[in-house]
Amino acid sequence: MSAALFGSLKRSWWVLVLYGVIGVLFGISAFLWPAKTAIALAWAFGVMALAEAVLSIVALVSKDVVVSKAWLVLYALASLVFGLMAVANPVKTAKVLLLLLAAWLIVAGVYRIVLAIRIRKEITGEWMIALSGLLAIVLGVMFLASPAAGLVTVTLWIGLIALVYGVLQVMAGFRLRKLGQAV
Repeated sequence: MSAALFGSLKRSWWVLVLYGVIGVLFGISAFLWPAKTAIALAWAFGVMALAEAVLSIVALVSKDVVVSKAWLVLYALASLVFGLMAVANPVKTAKVLLLLLAAWLIVAGVYRIVLAIRIRKEITGEWMIALSGLLAIVLGVMFLASPAAGLVTVTLWIGLIALVYGVLQVMAGFRLRKLGQAV
């Protein structure tokens, strides 16, 4: 590792710790207030989409655009519409996103079952693929039957992932700090 890169890393250990603390706090909030956290996530996605819309519009006037202007306009409009909807009504946005997830799970489940049936003579253990398909369908149907419970469940999983991510970031930050002090 170059000396300049190492020097930069050992000086910025606290950034990893900060990201980690934010991840841990987010994870805890997801467990304490899952419904509010789901709404906050939908709102945050809306804000990010609005930022993407603005950046895409700015890129339209740039000369070094790597995609066609038509695709950029389409992306900017889609980002703007989704962003405005999510910021204006994050509750409905969260529900719609969950319904899209449910539909995808059902389609993915059917696909896995069909795949397992088609490849059953080629491999052993195809029943695991079929079982994963069945479980995806069940989860999708459960999300459709009870969107509020599904939203809470997804938020809890996201919270758990954020908690693990946060702890790992804090550990990495302090290891980097210790490494920097040893040199």
